[in-house]
Amino acid sequence: MRKGENIYKRKDGRWEGRYKKGYKPNGQIKYGYIYGKNYSEVRTRLYSMKVYYQTHQELYGSACIPFEKWGHRWLNKVRHEVKPSTYSSYYSKLTKYVFPYIGETDLNELKLDEGKQLVNAWLEKGLKVSTMKVILRIANQCLNEAKEQDYLKENPFLLVKLPKKGKTLIRSLTWDEQQTLEKVALNEKRNSGLPTYLALHTGLRIGEIAALKWSDIDFEHNLITVSQTYQRVPIGVKGMKTQLIFGSTKTESGTRSVPFEQVVKKQLLKYRQTAKGNYVFSTKGHPMEPRLLTYHFHRIRKKCGIEDIHFHQLRHTFATRCLESKGDIRSISDMLGHSSAKLTLDTYADSMAEQRIKVIYQMEAALCAHRQRK
Repeated sequence: MRKGENIYKRKDGRWEGRYKKGYKPNGQIKYGYIYGKNYSEVRTRLYSMKVYYQTHQELYGSACIPFEKWGHRWLNKVRHEVKPSTYSSYYSKLTKYVFPYIGETDLNELKLDEGKQLVNAWLEKGLKVSTMKVILRIANQCLNEAKEQDYLKENPFLLVKLPKKGKTLIRSLTWDEQQTLEKVALNEKRNSGLPTYLALHTGLRIGEIAALKWSDIDFEHNLITVSQTYQRVPIGVKGMKTQLIFGSTKTESGTRSVPFEQVVKKQLLKYRQTAKGNYVFSTKGHPMEPRLLTYHFHRIRKKCGIEDIHFHQLRHTFATRCLESKGDIRSISDMLGHSSAKLTLDTYADSMAEQRIKVIYQMEAALCAHRQRK
């Protein structure tokens, strides 16, 4: 029995009211339903819901597309627009840290509360603030595309606030630790310690070292051209967890020329006499994969009795030595492949603590000398 205004009497005796929530991905209307014991009860509640969703669609849009469904559509779009490693990061972070929590929520039902819910879930999982920042940035890219496609009026996650990031000190090797590590690395069999030595003297990332070819090294001018990386990344394909891929450097500024010292030149030329293939570090003609380089590094640092460091800290050590030698920030930033000198300063500010103390002492000595002259 129909009574008008999308209100019906059901066979079980209850009354049912229907209101429009928005549109499904296929363009069909998505309805919401209200049930009650009598017509007037349903009519009153239905009117409120109709007004609510009319306003809701004006404010947030009419796309009743589950966020997970839209997310996969967006991932398929950007797959051919970004590096494989970038796509892999997008895919893994959305499928692991976003979709399980709010994936079933329709786009036009997403609000700031859902964003706060996500942050709380990440806190419970013990994620670092830096990791949360990356995940939120990816989710915002996804939602910004939905806005551009007119599925959303506004991106509600732009107002999501993350906890304040605690300051993490970057530990670099001391001079003594570095000298010990270099000595052991250069005495390793089959030159397996040379990548560790090279990282300490050039600041190259592990993926950049793995991708390095002999043609990238200019022995006449002592320069290494860094233009690509070799990484193992998760690919999200059934039956295949990870894949080794070549990619461009991390950023446009990551493509760079890095000078090296005579001691490095000597070691590389010596190694080249017995090396085979186009890649500087290779196994059976293929570039040596990063996790094998990491394995050799950890074996070396254990021999040295150095605990709690990882390969990337060799890069930090290189940057610290450059700063300690009073190198200018712009040059150091360029060698590291940073996008700006500010990034270098922000990253290594604490490594310069000793230098800052020396500046104060020098200034104090200069003032004392000036007073004495007066």
